[in-house]
Amino acid sequence: MIDLLKLLVCMSFLLYSCRTDLQTRTVPNELWGVVFVAALPLVIADSLIKGTEYVYNTIILVTCIYLFVYVLFRLGAFGGADAKALIALAFIFPVFPDIEVLGYVFPIIGVPPLNIFAFNTLMNAVILAVVVPLGILLYNLCTLSAREILEKPWYLIVGYKCKVPNLKNKHVKLIEDYVCENGGATAKFRRNGVIIDDYVLKRLERLESRGLIEPRVWVTPGLPFMIPITAGFVVAIVFGDLIFYGVTAFILGY
Repeated sequence: MIDLLKLLVCMSFLLYSCRTDLQTRTVPNELWGVVFVAALPLVIADSLIKGTEYVYNTIILVTCIYLFVYVLFRLGAFGGADAKALIALAFIFPVFPDIEVLGYVFPIIGVPPLNIFAFNTLMNAVILAVVVPLGILLYNLCTLSAREILEKPWYLIVGYKCKVPNLKNKHVKLIEDYVCENGGATAKFRRNGVIIDDYVLKRLERLESRGLIEPRVWVTPGLPFMIPITAGFVVAIVFGDLIFYGVTAFILGY
């Protein structure tokens, strides 16, 4: 019952985080205080039932996850909200929960040898995030002309073309910057993308009006990673560790 209540707390804050991340690409800092207050009684109850070993494991695993996601955050692998979400998950579920519903025991394929729930959630999220580039590729193949596809095929999995007037208030970055030289505009690839503020938008509109650039430009969407994290959490709860299952299936040949 405690694990089911913990599951309810986790799904509540994860779904709310997905909503705000989609709308504003931010998650309010106040959320994490609410999560801590809501989860603390359940964590204490679990500690009283499972004993001091559970408390020690929780402290160790939360510390390990904190150090791990802090390094990833400093490296720019993902944002602060993503790191805080994984730390919160480590605090609530240091190891895989023991959940049984209608006679079914979850996760279906069992607990993996590396029983660190937040880490397994992150690994699932990384695998599921691969769907995004594949979706972008499919969209491009359906919407671009053959000339546009052949012109810059390496862009097909990282971005798509968008009309300049439609760029305002979109959570995207320019894949290319435009440098005016010799009476024309030359596109320069930018690995980290170009933030589209009012100045950049007006410059693009001016270049388009003068016929120096095409009406549509290449942009890359900002991926709200809270969505893969939430999906990875659900998969971990219901199914288990995708990487462990994939490696096991490959070795055993099924």
